[in-house]
Amino acid sequence: MPDTRVVHVEIHGQRYAIRSELDPQYVAELAALVDEKMQLASRELVTTDTLRVAVIAALNIADELVRTRTDSRGAQGTLLARAADIERLIDAALTDAHIRVVID
Repeated sequence: MPDTRVVHVEIHGQRYAIRSELDPQYVAELAALVDEKMQLASRELVTTDTLRVAVIAALNIADELVRTRTDSRGAQGTLLARAADIERLIDAALTDAHIRVVID
């Protein structure tokens, strides 16, 4: 992989060496997010099984992703509808202006 770097991060008390082309700061931010989600999951679970904690954290992250995508699609649909309304208004205004020019 060209331009790969190794970024050392800590997630849930374990140190990992992440090889990536991504910006090291971004990788660190991702790791911090995963660590935060795992810490939250471990506080809510009665188990100390790291794999179970990781799966619950992954499910929580996936839930956030899906909700964000759904919200984004809804916002995109709203924006597209508003753009279509604006386009109709502009078309109507241009048509009215064209009629006035022809009549005058």
